[in-house]
Amino acid sequence: MKPGEGAVTSRGYAVDLIMLVGQSLARLLRTPSHSRRSIAARRGARHMLLVSAVLAAVIVILMVAVDAFEIGLMPPRGTPSLWPLKIVNDFGKSTYVLWALLALMVAVAVLLPRLAGASRAVMIGIGTRVQYVFLAVLVPVLAGEVLKGAIGRGRPFVGGAANPFNFSAFSWSEAYASLPSGHAITAFALAAAVSALFPRLRLLMFLYAITIGVCRLVLLAHHPSDVVAGALLGIIGALAVRYWFAARRLAFTIRPDGTIEPLPGPSWERVKRVARDAFAP
Repeated sequence: MKPGEGAVTSRGYAVDLIMLVGQSLARLLRTPSHSRRSIAARRGARHMLLVSAVLAAVIVILMVAVDAFEIGLMPPRGTPSLWPLKIVNDFGKSTYVLWALLALMVAVAVLLPRLAGASRAVMIGIGTRVQYVFLAVLVPVLAGEVLKGAIGRGRPFVGGAANPFNFSAFSWSEAYASLPSGHAITAFALAAAVSALFPRLRLLMFLYAITIGVCRLVLLAHHPSDVVAGALLGIIGALAVRYWFAARRLAFTIRPDGTIEPLPGPSWERVKRVARDAFAP
């Protein structure tokens, strides 16, 4: 019998798939069980408060002293030579990022019933990590959409002037959805989530996030303070979701001092072996 055979029981593929998805949701929603979760919560709260206080002060300074000056230096909106930045900019669009992550989750779910034993365990580990990254982006993005509509800050030059204090609270319109930057939320949440799982990728991921933020400024889609606010919300949202997973011993563990660290994931060789098992006839 080949490695993938026998994974789908007599219950049938569809029933097995539904049961596996249900088990995944149950694990995610179960009562926290990690004995050090309170220590991690206190440590995380202190760090989030410190980062939030510092960046909140930066946002205020940018709004008062920098925003109007910075957008006045940018090329006019719609400048033809900016087309490469528009392409790069799309890599921070929440719709594209979330759909890509959702597609990965669906792929894992579809393949799981075909696997058994160690191969299924490896795939579950992969699925848990993809699920974490998806939620780490989704949660702050949804929070950002609510804040955008409630705050109602006008985008650069909406109304004709470079006025960083052009607000129309609860307008829920695209023209008044500048604060916080949705692209920055997505990019920095994705960077924080991937870095939490793979610390060696931290520099690369945050270079990606900063690049997206710069694109939003050059394209006159946002003020600098919008981008910083989006970065703050994205990082805090990703860290909050990381705590949720760590408290349930999913993808992360908590050290005695409250530091959250990623659990060892499957090696590349094991991932390739599972892929062969999953697609074996």
